[in-house]
Amino acid sequence: QVQLVESGGGLVQAGGSLRLSCAASGRTFSSYAMGWFRQAPGKEREFVAGISWSGGHTNYAESVKGRFTISRDNAKNTVYLQMNSLKPEDTAVYYCAAKYGSDSSLYATYAYWGQGTQVTVSS
Repeated sequence: QVQLVESGGGLVQAGGSLRLSCAASGRTFSSYAMGWFRQAPGKEREFVAGISWSGGHTNYAESVKGRFTISRDNAKNTVYLQMNSLKPEDTAVYYCAAKYGSDSSLYATYAYWGQGTQVTVSS
């Protein structure tokens, strides 16, 4: 089992940057693929980015490609989401999640979730 705690959210102007972190407890962090999802008010939770257990494979939602970068440091049990060129439509609560096996864009395949961190982008 793994517990996840996100941090790094906040208020930023359009065009700005933020880096989210997700710290994981447990000794088997490197066994899990990780993902970032987000949920805006009145909308369903959507996939943002995923990364394999080794960090060797990543995938992104089309809406964030070229602007967001997911990475992980298995020695620190942490996954990151670097967000650049932020837009007002990126405003949401961002969640990190962990799953067994390969990374995926399907939220139903993720077994563990953090509590979320709010990102607000002003225009």
